[in-house]
This record gives sequence, structure tokens and C-alpha cells, in this order.
Amino acid sequence: MADSSGDWCTIESDPGVFTSLIESFGVKNVELTELWSLDDESLQSLTAPIEGVDNAAVHGLIFLFKWQRQSSSATASLEGRGTPLTGDAVPEGLFFAQQTVQNACATQAILSVLFNARDAIVAQEGGESKDEGDDNGRRLELGQTLSNFKDFTCHFPPDLRGEAIGSSDEIRTAHNSFGRSEDAFLSDPTKPKRMATDDDDVFHFIAYVPHENGCVYELDGLQQGPIRVGEFKKDEADKDQWIKVARDAIQARLSNYSPTEIKFNLMAIVQDRRTYLNERLSALAAIGIEENDPAMVHIQSELHAEEEKRAQWALENARRHHNYLPFCVELLRSLAGSGKMDGLMTKAKTTAAEKRKRQQKS
Repeated sequence: MADSSGDWCTIESDPGVFTSLIESFGVKNVELTELWSLDDESLQSLTAPIEGVDNAAVHGLIFLFKWQRQSSSATASLEGRGTPLTGDAVPEGLFFAQQTVQNACATQAILSVLFNARDAIVAQEGGESKDEGDDNGRRLELGQTLSNFKDFTCHFPPDLRGEAIGSSDEIRTAHNSFGRSEDAFLSDPTKPKRMATDDDDVFHFIAYVPHENGCVYELDGLQQGPIRVGEFKKDEADKDQWIKVARDAIQARLSNYSPTEIKFNLMAIVQDRRTYLNERLSALAAIGIEENDPAMVHIQSELHAEEEKRAQWALENARRHHNYLPFCVELLRSLAGSGKMDGLMTKAKTTAAEKRKRQQKS
């Protein structure tokens, strides 16, 4: 294993980034989608995204918020939340890991959801997946890398699980592959890294997952253990009940911030939309619906939109990976050679000075 102090870069909170990160681990049949509202209709759309589908899987929620000093304190109950569970109080089968390395909270929150996904298909030695029952290709497939990791750490305490995540070459390399390449060129390796101060905005990812015991848990790697945030009824007719419990916990967190604070992001790890769209196409074809039927055309249009979305994600990720620094250097060199640099610098300084004056007046 690598040194757990190895650098982890920050990665963008984006469904395309996180979906591609998950897939780079070998996970199948899942994607991330952003939630723009916490109303009942938005939550219901996660489990019933299209007509004819009312049981799409929602494995967990990933919440990004501006970290406050009291957010990581042991007195979580002061914020209206429960006390972190430790030792035998942690429910059997609930995977929780403490965060032991900086900048790993995004990937750690994602892993918290994946390792607690109900009915996930775990890969066996040799790459074969252990699958019981006919699921029409809907169930989350954990893949060989994460299956091996979960099996290896299943009896570890939370702190050692966090160390194992930080020490995993495969997980860290996948995580860092979604950082911006120019960051390494814009920092001076001979100088110590600047640490965040109280004046800086520091953001943190946590996860919310349902458990088979009928409770919803907040998994925050900065806490000593998982936090139970509520109970839900495991009703087949209302599969989004646990999401409503998590919604209430998130709203309780939001109440601790100023009404003008908008720097939050909420995503759900859900079933890959293409799985049930293809399933609907097959179901319609099986009952004799022709391809030019409006119902078939609609589903095909939805499926085409999903493929276009994936292509756009791939393009955006390629741009994130690309190193634009040589281009910038050459552009500056060309501007200097053409004699335009001095004028542009003077204009930029004037604009910056005017902006500072406006800020001081306000």
C-alpha cells in the first residue's frame, strides 16, 4: 500500500465527474443526478422517473455544504442531530469510515453510499459477479476493485477503514484523475501547501443512506461514527420514504445557515436511467408495440438524450483533464511579442482598481 499521506486533489461537485469516477472503479448500473428542490414531487421523481417505472433504485444522497467549525464537533446534537454511534451501537452491516486524509471527502461519501447499497451485486474472485435472481440488469454491480476493498476492510474499525481508503493506490489514482491538471503546474512544490484559515470557505461532503433496520444514517467522515437521523417504513408502495427522512435532516442542517447562503449541492446516486429505458422498450416490443408508435418514439428519444448526456459528460471530463497551461504561456508570449501586453495589463489593473472601489463603497 502507498503512504496514506499521498496527495488527494479537490474534485468538482458534478454528476458527470462523480458518475465517471464511480464507473472508473468498475461499478455498473448507477449514475448521479442533481436535486434542485427538496419538495415531494422532486423526491418522487427519483423513484418514478418516467411513466411505467415506479421502483427505480435510489442508493443514497451526497450533500455538499460549507463546513462550519461546529459541524465537526462532538456536540452534533446541538444542531438538532443525534450522537455519533460507536462500537456495538453501530448497526451490523453498516459501512462507515472516518476521513483520515485531506480532500478525500467526496470520494469517501460516494464509497459510503456504494458500500451500503442494498442488494448490490458483489464481484467474486476472477471477476465474476455473484448475482441471485432476475433483476433485468438493474442492480448495482460493485465491481472487482470495490468488492475486494469492502471484503478486506469489513472487520476494520472506522479509523482503519479511513486509513485503508487513503492508502489505496487504485482509489486515490481514480480520484486524482478528475482533478484539473494545471493545478500541479500553478503550485510551487518547494513551498509548503497553504492551509485553510477561518477566513476561507471550506466545503465538505457527507452521505445519507437507508439501512435494512429501517433507519436512515448520516455518514460524515469527520465524525466518530454514523449518526441516526430518523426511521422509515419499508413500504413497497412508497419507496421514497427514507429519502423524505434524509430530506428533513438536510433541511435541519440548512436552518443553521444564513437565509442568503446558497453554496450547497445535493446529488442522488440512482439507477442508471438507461437500464429502465431499455427495459421499457423491451416490454413495449414484447406486447407488439411498433417502433413508430408514439410511446416507443418517446422512450427512444429519452434513451437518445441519455446517450447524449453521457457524451457531454465525457467531453467535459476531457476538458477538465486537459492541461491548458502551455496554451496560456504561448498566448502571453504572443501578446508580448506583438506589443499588446502592456496595454492589456494597464487595462486590467484599472478594471481591478475600479472593482475594489465599488466593493469598498458597498
